[in-house]
Amino acid sequence: MTQLKTSLVQCDLRWEDPQANHAQLERLLGELDSRDTDLIILPEMFATGFTMNSRQMAQPMEESQSVAWLQTQAKARNCVITGSVAIKDDGQYYNRMIWATPDGQISYYDKRHLFRMAGEHERYGMGKNRQIVELKGFKLLLSVCYDLRFPVWMRQQPAQGEHFEYDALLCVANWPAPRRKPWRTLLQARAVENLAYVVGVNRVGEDAKGLAYSGDSMLVDFKGETLIDHPENAPFIETGTLDKTELNAFREKFPAWQDADHFSLLPRVGQ
Repeated sequence: MTQLKTSLVQCDLRWEDPQANHAQLERLLGELDSRDTDLIILPEMFATGFTMNSRQMAQPMEESQSVAWLQTQAKARNCVITGSVAIKDDGQYYNRMIWATPDGQISYYDKRHLFRMAGEHERYGMGKNRQIVELKGFKLLLSVCYDLRFPVWMRQQPAQGEHFEYDALLCVANWPAPRRKPWRTLLQARAVENLAYVVGVNRVGEDAKGLAYSGDSMLVDFKGETLIDHPENAPFIETGTLDKTELNAFREKFPAWQDADHFSLLPRVGQ
C-alpha cells in the first residue's frame, strides 16, 4: 500500500459528558467509513474535554465506555479510529491515546509531557514509552498535545541499519486559542525536521473553564507544506491522503537524515 486516507475531526466538546460527546461525534461522523477513509482522528480527551477532574472522570481501562465506543465505531466503520481519553489503570490515572482497529484490537500511548500550567502533572501519571503503530504500510508515532513542544521525544530514532522510524506523526490536542501560533509552527517544524507527515487534530469552542480553542487542525507534508488547514474556528471533517511513494522520493532526493545526530533517550531520574 502506498496511500493512507486520514480523516481529521475538528469539533466542539461537551464538558465532562462522555455520552453526549459520543452521540455528537456519531452524528458528525455520519456515514464516514472505509469507503472514504482508513483512519479517523479525534481530539484529545474527546469524551470529556481537558478535565483535571481525573478521580471522577477517568474510566477503568477494562470498563471504559469511551474505549468500548471507539471499538464499536472502528468495527462499524471498518477503519481505525483514535483519540485520547482519561483512563484509570493499575491505580494510576492517564491521559491515554487509544488506537482502535476494526478487528477489536487496542493499542495505546500514555501522554508523556503533562501540562503543568494546568496542573495536569498533579492529576495524571506520566507515560514512559513511545508508541508506534502500523497501518497500510505506514508507521505512525502517537502523541498528545503538549508533547508537541518537545522535539527530542518525537525525533526519528531508527534502529540500526534503518533510516527512519516512522512515516507520520499524529498529535491529538486541546490547544487553547491564545497559543495557536506555536501550535501551527510546531506542527510544521516537526514535519520538516523528521522528514515525515504530521497530522494535528485540535478542538474548537469554549470549555467550562472559559478557555477558547481555535482548532487549526492541520495535515502537513514532509516539506512543511499544509495539505489540510482550516484556520477558521469551526467544526469540520476533512480527509487527506498520505502518499508513501512521494514521501520516499523526497527522502531520497533530500537526504538530510544522513546528517542527523545519533542519540538515545534515557529515563528521567525517578521515573
